Amino acid sequence: MQCIKMEDSQKNGSVGIYVLLKRRKIPAKILRYFPLIPRLKRLFMSSKTAETMTWHAKENNNDGMMRHPRDSEAWKQFDLAHPEFARDPRNVRLGLASDGFNPFGSMSNSYSIWPVVLIPYNTPPWTCMKSTNFILSSISPGKRQIGNDIDIHLQPLILELKELWENGVETYDASRNEIFIMRACLLWTISDFPGLGVLSGWNTYTGLACPVCNFDSVPVRLPYSKKSCFMGHRRFLPTGHRFQKSQNRFDGSVEVRDPPKALSGSDILNQVKDIIVTFGKEPEPDPESSSKKKRTRKKKTVDGNQTQQWKKKSIFFQLPYWEFNKLRHNLDVMHIEKNVCDNIIFTLLNDKDKRKDHVDARKDLQAMGIRRDLWPLEDGKKCPAALFTMTKEEINLMLNILKDVKVSDGYSSNISRCIDTHQNKIFGLKSHDSHVLMEQLLPLSIRNVLPLQVSTILVDVCSFFKSLCAKVLDPKDLDKLNERTKLTMCHLEMLFPPSFFTVMIHLMVHLVDEAKLGGPVHYRWMYPIERFLGKLKSFVRNRHNLKAQSLKVGDLKRC
Repeated sequence: MQCIKMEDSQKNGSVGIYVLLKRRKIPAKILRYFPLIPRLKRLFMSSKTAETMTWHAKENNNDGMMRHPRDSEAWKQFDLAHPEFARDPRNVRLGLASDGFNPFGSMSNSYSIWPVVLIPYNTPPWTCMKSTNFILSSISPGKRQIGNDIDIHLQPLILELKELWENGVETYDASRNEIFIMRACLLWTISDFPGLGVLSGWNTYTGLACPVCNFDSVPVRLPYSKKSCFMGHRRFLPTGHRFQKSQNRFDGSVEVRDPPKALSGSDILNQVKDIIVTFGKEPEPDPESSSKKKRTRKKKTVDGNQTQQWKKKSIFFQLPYWEFNKLRHNLDVMHIEKNVCDNIIFTLLNDKDKRKDHVDARKDLQAMGIRRDLWPLEDGKKCPAALFTMTKEEINLMLNILKDVKVSDGYSSNISRCIDTHQNKIFGLKSHDSHVLMEQLLPLSIRNVLPLQVSTILVDVCSFFKSLCAKVLDPKDLDKLNERTKLTMCHLEMLFPPSFFTVMIHLMVHLVDEAKLGGPVHYRWMYPIERFLGKLKSFVRNRHNLKAQSLKVGDLKRC
């Protein structure tokens, strides 16, 4: 018989969950939690840091530009909805970031660690996103991905956030030499796309993976590519646009749908209110009722569908204000830009493993009955060249341009080391390498090797990310960028096969709307979080690496 026991340590703030089995303590789950309230109070114990915590209210924004989250619609709407909270500028506004990583650096090892990091947004831009401003809230190690169980690990943090919102805590302000009641709120979460599914509960691995479109989309499964396709961007165009009546150039149908409606927190809460979630490991099936020869897979059904789209009701809805936040879970521009760059580059280079244009993709066009000029030939093994198809000489010219580019020291990594002109391949690109390629180098390299109608569209995609990632955003320019992006997405549908349009490509159409709500993207993407997690990873004792280093030292001694 199993007995679950919770043990709380006051010294280091860690919580352990243990299972008593056969009179022996076996740790089933371990949570290292570091209390939030004492660390927030410590921000006001120094007169210098206490002054920076009120920067967002002292510095006025007179030109209407967005340079900080305090200039965003979500921040302003929160102040209007909660005037008592906004009255004292010392009240803390937080963002929550989380991501899982393997501390041992081996892809074959399933061990993962999920840290939770909090970011105070009261501070000025030059200190806000630095690692010294981050607050490590908890660490959850384990042999499996955390999944829905992250809500169990977030319970201590949610309890403190509720206390900070409802009652507040007495805090000494060193800059004013007085004691005040400090309150705090959580504005949004930051994570990669799978992490968004873990925190919000939305299933990001189905044909309805887009959390913004929600259920107002039609899942399309490509029969030959064996993957979900996310097209249909004509619905975002103005009503009556000429593209909406075109059939053969898109998916073979006339577009009559309106853009998906932006759902509020109340709408999401109505969708998840009746979901029953069982946390922890699923119970093992009864050996008498289960078959020994056949392995059965339990399928979840909701309204007749085979896959449950909402996996849980997020624990963040326990916060009284979470339902009314304008922006709850951010789409990570860093990983979206990385995936868009990979799709474009590897398709242009005709990479055998990562390209999106192949025989199966052409067979999908044939099955959909569209773009007859790209259908496979009679033997079924060769395909006619598309507009974006390049010869070996053109690929070699493009790679030589990228290889010869030199940038300032510290601007980016040495991208030329990732280019192999002998095999006409690019390998080992990091997220920041893709960032530099998309915004600076790719428009230069494709300008003279691709037809004008192809290079123009790809340059528009690069220009979109360059404008979106600017440190200063103009709301008027964002409206123009939003209209231009919708048209660019439709041009991409006319150019590339359906297999090109993964969910990361589709998410581009929602990024401008999120920038209006949340402000500049460099306050809401994973670059600073990934650097912070890299520091945490450096503290892990990797015995495999230590053994390798000792062998190298021994070899040097023998020599």
